[in-house]
Amino acid sequence: MRLAETVTFGGSDLDRCAAERKDAATLARNLAEGGQVIVLWRGKPLVAGDPAKGACGLVRLKANDPILRDAEEGAIFLGRIEGQAIFAMDISGWTPPEPVDEAQIGAFLDPTVQLHPGAPEGSAFRELRAIMTTLTARDAELAATARALGNWHLSHGFCSRCGVASAMTEGGWQRLCPDCGAHHFPRTDPVVIMLITRGERVLLGRSPGWPEGMFSLLAGFVEPGETIEAAVRREVFEETAVRVGRVDYLANQPWPFPASLMIGCRGEAISEEIAIDPAEIEAARWVTRSELLQVFAGEHPEIRPARRGAIAHFLLENWLADRLD
Repeated sequence: MRLAETVTFGGSDLDRCAAERKDAATLARNLAEGGQVIVLWRGKPLVAGDPAKGACGLVRLKANDPILRDAEEGAIFLGRIEGQAIFAMDISGWTPPEPVDEAQIGAFLDPTVQLHPGAPEGSAFRELRAIMTTLTARDAELAATARALGNWHLSHGFCSRCGVASAMTEGGWQRLCPDCGAHHFPRTDPVVIMLITRGERVLLGRSPGWPEGMFSLLAGFVEPGETIEAAVRREVFEETAVRVGRVDYLANQPWPFPASLMIGCRGEAISEEIAIDPAEIEAARWVTRSELLQVFAGEHPEIRPARRGAIAHFLLENWLADRLD
């Protein structure tokens, strides 16, 4: 798909500089002598700007900024942009002055905003899913990488082999167990998300807990020992009983919620009767092109579109425009 890398989080000019991760002394010097630091609080990046006006940008701090005294662990080296070293630090240990609504924090889309008294004026911690389309491609890749790595460190602080507390190493791209010597690496879970068509109709579904009326493409995790094509056919059949024949790859999207790689595929349905598995999804339906145009225009009486910025929205939009090749 020629437009594949224009998807949100699809990539920019970040040089990840993998060879530099092994030199802890140089990384520490680069951090202290002018490295830029992106800040996260519970997975939410510190950004400046007004999302309502369609423009936000990551705030970059210096390593000696007082805010960073609340950092959970050391700095994660994200890479370089035009020679400038970029790091990320997590300050989830900080307690905001205003009460935190835990139900909102864990919701499908967290609408809450946290203001740090020491942060630059006009900045706030915002849910990445809510602002992802307001970021530049460069900031989107940095934010996605920082969030995915930060979440991994927060949830993998102990060695899975012997249970001892592990330590961040390799610029934040590994954890090392001081007891048994095991090396642990960030995980990315492959997920297939599929544009299943039958003639001029596309198969859409919705999961419990989604905003009312929201429908999207079907998706599911790839299982061990399974090909992408087999995962597409299995997931569609498990969720809707629809059989899929030919499967083609279209595009992919890093999805740091918490750490997936969404593998976008197109599949041709060879059956059309739907029988949903209520343990998997809440509803599924075939939608015609003309109906989908109504959905994207916000004029459909029953269906709301997938969130803009998600690969589901990207694939459906390009299917409507006949730009999948």
